[in-house]
Amino acid sequence: MPRSSSTNSRANVQKQDKTAPKTDVAQEQATPKIEQPAPVEDAAPAYRVKASDLDPNMYVPVRNGFNGKLIYISRRTGEKFVWEHFGDEQDMELRELRAAKTSYKAFYENNWFLIDDPAVIEYLGVERFYANALSYDEFDSLFTLTPEEIAEKIDKLSKGQRSSLAYSARQLIKDGGIDSIKVINILERSLGIELIEK
Repeated sequence: MPRSSSTNSRANVQKQDKTAPKTDVAQEQATPKIEQPAPVEDAAPAYRVKASDLDPNMYVPVRNGFNGKLIYISRRTGEKFVWEHFGDEQDMELRELRAAKTSYKAFYENNWFLIDDPAVIEYLGVERFYANALSYDEFDSLFTLTPEEIAEKIDKLSKGQRSSLAYSARQLIKDGGIDSIKVINILERSLGIELIEK
């Protein structure tokens, strides 16, 4: 018959007492043990859910990645979505975004739909189109990079994002936001267009 746990624990205590070195009990009580907290690593911002947990009926913010007015008409419901300017945002149902993938694939290939949540991109199965895409916030910060970094980033962009970047660059040059000749020259070479009249 197995022994009760209280008998086992007493036996273990007695064995430990016999083999453990003798120490002064008062000294152990007087020396507090201080545990150092584990170092906190900088973590990337966590998104709210995994792709497998998304609800097809949920609404997702979608920005206009096109350099002008963007219109999407749902084949499923006939609903019309209009973004007047680059960067404008509308909420779209996830189910509608999935339907757009099959009926209007160019919206993803050209990054006309800017979607920031990686779980949504994974759910839609469009990772390959967004692997090197710029988010809305990254467009202006691209112009602050070195000419070599700018060329490297542009080389990986989709045709649609190159067009939007050219539009954004023209606006910033016109407004004085980009005044570096080196940056303008690398943009012109990388995009294959003329941004300023020569």
